Amino acid sequence: MKLGKVEMCHFLQLIALFLCFSGTSQAELPRSRSQPFFQSGRSRTKRSWVWNQFFVLEEYMGSDPLYVGKLHSDVDKGDGSIKYILSGEGASSIFIIDENTGDIHATKRLDREEQAYYTLRAQALDRLTNKPVEPESEFVIKIQDINDNEPKFLDGPYTAGVPEMSPVGTSVVQVTATDADDPTYGNSARVVYSILQGQPYFSVEPKTGVIKTALPNMDREAKDQYLLVIQAKDMVGQNGGLSGTTSVTVTLTDVNDNPPRFPRRSYQYNVPESLPVASVVARIKAADADIGVNAEMEYKILDGDGLGIFKISVDKDTQEGIITIQKELDFEAKTSYTLRIEAANKDADPRFLSLGPFSDTTTVKIIVEDVDEPPVFSSPLYPMEVSEATQVGNIIGTVAAHDPDSSNSPVRYSIDRNTDLERYFNIDANSGVITTAKSLDRETNAIHNITVLAMESQNPSQVGRGYVAIAILDVNDNAPEFAMDYETTVCENAQPGQVIQKISAVDKDEPSNGHQFYFSLTPDTTTSHNFSLKDNKDNTASILTRRHGFRRQEQSVYYLPVFIVDSGSPSLSSTNTLTIRVCECDADGAAQTCNAEAYVLPAGLSTGALVAILACVLTLLVLVLLIVTMRRRKKEPLILDEERDIRENIVRYDDEGGGEEDTEAFDMAALRNLNVIRDAKTRRDVTPEMQFLSRPTFKSIPDNVIFREFIWERLKEADVDPGAPPYDSLQTYAFEGNGSVADSLSSLDSISSNSEQNYDYLSEWGPRFKRLADMYGNGQESLHS
Repeated sequence: MKLGKVEMCHFLQLIALFLCFSGTSQAELPRSRSQPFFQSGRSRTKRSWVWNQFFVLEEYMGSDPLYVGKLHSDVDKGDGSIKYILSGEGASSIFIIDENTGDIHATKRLDREEQAYYTLRAQALDRLTNKPVEPESEFVIKIQDINDNEPKFLDGPYTAGVPEMSPVGTSVVQVTATDADDPTYGNSARVVYSILQGQPYFSVEPKTGVIKTALPNMDREAKDQYLLVIQAKDMVGQNGGLSGTTSVTVTLTDVNDNPPRFPRRSYQYNVPESLPVASVVARIKAADADIGVNAEMEYKILDGDGLGIFKISVDKDTQEGIITIQKELDFEAKTSYTLRIEAANKDADPRFLSLGPFSDTTTVKIIVEDVDEPPVFSSPLYPMEVSEATQVGNIIGTVAAHDPDSSNSPVRYSIDRNTDLERYFNIDANSGVITTAKSLDRETNAIHNITVLAMESQNPSQVGRGYVAIAILDVNDNAPEFAMDYETTVCENAQPGQVIQKISAVDKDEPSNGHQFYFSLTPDTTTSHNFSLKDNKDNTASILTRRHGFRRQEQSVYYLPVFIVDSGSPSLSSTNTLTIRVCECDADGAAQTCNAEAYVLPAGLSTGALVAILACVLTLLVLVLLIVTMRRRKKEPLILDEERDIRENIVRYDDEGGGEEDTEAFDMAALRNLNVIRDAKTRRDVTPEMQFLSRPTFKSIPDNVIFREFIWERLKEADVDPGAPPYDSLQTYAFEGNGSVADSLSSLDSISSNSEQNYDYLSEWGPRFKRLADMYGNGQESLHS
């Protein structure tokens, strides 16, 4: 009769229980060979415990407590006088004992994987005296294992790699499963491995769990990853055993088993001839199925007619071959180039050389396209020389440029005026001849760097540039002069032959052999009894005294003309005047006072006293000026009013008024009378040329002239008005012009006026007002004089 897994498990449990019972019955027979036990008042007796090691089957699922075993002592006569007590691990909680019979039962389900055994202590006591009749003794309850735990892969899932094209049997990875059951009892923890998924590519060793390759020549380029399922089963793989699984991801790593290959046998690229040097012409790439270092390339040009014109390098990121220009292209010189290029792996694997050469070649043809190029000068720089004394219009040199294109278009020349702002030079547009346009001066500019433009006649946008450096040659056109402004003094107590000054000269010219100056006094001073000159022959000269003593009160300053001649051809000369002051000197010859005015001071008045007097006078003047300024400021009105700023406040009135009879809106007299006499106050910031006391009438003048004169008069008033702001301001005037029904009421309009006003003061105003004084004076004789 065949049994299932559940029936088999129950059958094994019954067998284990039977063995336990038989062991327990046998445990009652032997006696413990412990030390003898003494009881007080009694004779020495032997220990009479009957016990053995107990076994309990784990995972018992019954409803009644599981019988473990029985403890019994020979002292126990079965009359109930002996009481059994249990202590130790699990006593009273897991294991209980019948104190009368000594039977031990387990009250809970036990798991060997949690605890494999329990150590307990037993004690036999006299029920009446509660004293031990046997010494306390230890015993062990061991949990009997059953197969209740499946194998587990604690490190799973696994990942591993193996090189592609590996031979059969190459180890990939080892997997390990653990079983929590007792390895020392039965086959519950004996595990065997098998592969459930991953065949026929891989296999696993049943006992060790080592996974190995099972097929040769596995190609990463065909399939680079495999998923394996590995099973571990206990009970040595027999039926009824428990099992566990894990996954293993195996990746084929790359090896250099694929040579590079160009997708095409030839390539063609068109490039313009104007492409700059180092520019990229083309990118080519050989295909390689490998990856990483196994796909790294090296490119080189094997042969062709462009070896010196082009070069190839590798892009490390894309493994492309980059073709660049090393020299300028010229369509007129060569229209195409052919290159044979090789691509090869950097690191070839010797194991796969039999698959073929790990390199490949291709042909690259480069077509040069024509481009309209600007004219090219025959030389990048034209050095020229010209004397600074050359005449305007003289030829300096010639530049030449040509059109490099096959059309060979004519070229016209011009000078870039940004490099010749003063327009010193001209160039012939057709021949390229450079001439002078202005007088040159080497001392102003020794070298002129100009740019010459060459332009195609057929295409003016094509412009070439040439560079000309014109050096100005020196001629002796500058006379020598003093090297500096000398401050020469002579002491009053100077001795004859004493050197008072050493002079030198400079010349703006630069002779090729250096300067040589000759010094002398002018002919009219050679007979002077005061000073003499000595030429030191080293481009310096010394000024010496010729007499004993000088007096400031007689002559405080001497002017000595010095004649200087250079060594140019022809030589140039100049006369420079040396100013010599007579000074009072101390004992060491240092000048103290050089002013002759000190001698005309009053006797007894020292220099210190004079300085003190001048300081006092200056202080008084400053105080007076401050007082006057403060008083005038107090009298003057403020130019700007914080509450009313004429710059920021323009008042506009849209009231037309009530006509001529309305005198509330406007002052009609002020509008109709142009001859209002105002105070002739002058502005501080404007100095008027003339101030007017009165204005002439405008009755007989046209209206437009009247308005113009009116505005002009008001403008003059604003210019001389001291209360006007010191900046431009808006002046608004309301003037109706002539023709008003209200005539002028001024007494000056008629000589027949009966006004009693006295105008005699006009005769006191000078000749300009004589005519008015005659017209309006009191005397009739003055009226007709």
